[in-house]
Amino acid sequence: MTTTPFFEQSITPEERTARELDGTVALVTGASSGIGAATAVALASQGAAVVVAARRKDRLEALAADIRAQGGTVLVLESDVTDEQQATQVVERAVAERGRLDTLVNNAGVMLLGPVVDAPLSEWKRMVELNVLGLLYCSHAALPHLLRAAEDSPRRVSDMVNISSVAGRVARNGNAVYSLTKHGVGAFSEALRQEVTRRHVRISLVEPGAVETELAGHNRPEVLENMRSRFADTEPMQSKDIAVAITYIVTRPRHVAINEILIRPTEQE
Repeated sequence: MTTTPFFEQSITPEERTARELDGTVALVTGASSGIGAATAVALASQGAAVVVAARRKDRLEALAADIRAQGGTVLVLESDVTDEQQATQVVERAVAERGRLDTLVNNAGVMLLGPVVDAPLSEWKRMVELNVLGLLYCSHAALPHLLRAAEDSPRRVSDMVNISSVAGRVARNGNAVYSLTKHGVGAFSEALRQEVTRRHVRISLVEPGAVETELAGHNRPEVLENMRSRFADTEPMQSKDIAVAITYIVTRPRHVAINEILIRPTEQE
């Protein structure tokens, strides 16, 4: 005799339907690699029509081919979200070509670590422009559409997922400005959550620890060597591990909001 697992016994048929993303549109920034690419694949597998945005169009086209091969629907938009006009246009094109926007994953970001003393100001500027301003530009452009989706979609809920970091909780020697940007993302997310949560736009913050992506590779050689030494005995997470968490967030029933997920490798202190 087949029995229903205990954790599924309280889930109604309506709730099972609400967890699926069929008929929804999801925009993922920074989707050319790493967490962004894995998230696009994961959301497409749940039925969302995904819009992937990043600067490297060749990477996006390769990702799109993989998604289509798996039966998914995808739109490629080359964009640099540090430019306010481009960030606004990527949101507007997503809505114009797919008809709506139900999910925004603000994933685009850069991590440039090192001491404050004698640091290249260009690195600080790059992090502020992408980690903070790029996220704000996309959020501002997307909010009217997310609010509309929460009102008129069958699911009657929409999602903004902002990718932060463990550094958004704990400032350490060597990550001062990166931590500044990610603390800012957390503060913005919580204030916005309070503003729109009763309108059923869910604002969620995801704070990954060490993930095996290209993110660390943008650092100066001496900083990269220090990072390798620090995490030499730690098995890092994979991009798909974070994509699973994001998918969990956006597939919850309307009455459930996952406000924050801190996710580290088991061995990371």
